[in-house]
Amino acid sequence: MVAAVKQGLVEGVLCALGAGLFWGLVFVAPRMLPDYPPTMLAFGRYLAFGAIALPLAWRDRARLASLTRADWRMAFELALSGNILYYLCLASAIQLADAPLPTLIIGTLPVVIALLGNARDATLPWSRLLPPLALIAAGIALVNRQELARLAPGAGRDYGLGLAFALAALVCWTWYPLRNAHWLKRNTRLGSGTWATAQGLATLPLALAGLVGVLLVAPPSGFALPLGPRPFAYLGLMFAMGLCASWLGTLLWNRASRVLPAALAGQLIVFETLAAFTYAFLWRGEWPAASAFAGLALMLAGVAAAVWAVRRHTRA
Repeated sequence: MVAAVKQGLVEGVLCALGAGLFWGLVFVAPRMLPDYPPTMLAFGRYLAFGAIALPLAWRDRARLASLTRADWRMAFELALSGNILYYLCLASAIQLADAPLPTLIIGTLPVVIALLGNARDATLPWSRLLPPLALIAAGIALVNRQELARLAPGAGRDYGLGLAFALAALVCWTWYPLRNAHWLKRNTRLGSGTWATAQGLATLPLALAGLVGVLLVAPPSGFALPLGPRPFAYLGLMFAMGLCASWLGTLLWNRASRVLPAALAGQLIVFETLAAFTYAFLWRGEWPAASAFAGLALMLAGVAAAVWAVRRHTRA
């Protein structure tokens, strides 16, 4: 029994790490394509996700046929909130307020989700949950210290609007993993890959309708339709995010959500924050400050402490 719990923890942590590494890509994409409006980035990414899901769905058609109407309704809910709305808000926030502020706000996710998940499921005593969360929160604060210094004073309306979009993204991405984990644990018959593909299929019509609506009703001013000024870079990045950040990231997170307690899984979203900062520094060609390295160490220590707390609790 103990060996099975240990194996599940190791597998879950590794899956969460892989998901975080893939999800971190979405934070640098708006900076790589600054001349593309957020609608083109969000709908393009999820059109690619849906297109990638089509051949996977054909291969997995027997399992997909077993999904109930309630499963498909949940897949559409998750696709709308955790995919379309979340990335629309995030990309808008990054382009309006630059990367530091949205990254800081989204960086609070490990703490917010762990607190809400444990309040709902009570999987860990608060005395064991709060110390790792305190380490992660302190690490997030230190890492963001360098990023906040980049904010221009008096950024005005764009900054305030970017803040609003970042908070909306936080709400969407808090709801998604909690709801997704709850559904998977209630419906153990759903395979992680099958559920990821189902979400891709659910995302496809939403992204297609959104993109057609934007192009017909309110096309971006001065934007070279349909693929913008750098079509090959745009298509390549959209399909990379559709495959890695959307399908593979969702598959890995589904598996982590199935085998880990909600309180621990929530903390492991910190891997997304760590990856986002790493990719941002690489893209800018900068070295993190000493405070950022200290923050990284604290976040990793918090993750280790959280895993240890879960192992200790399951042995008790």
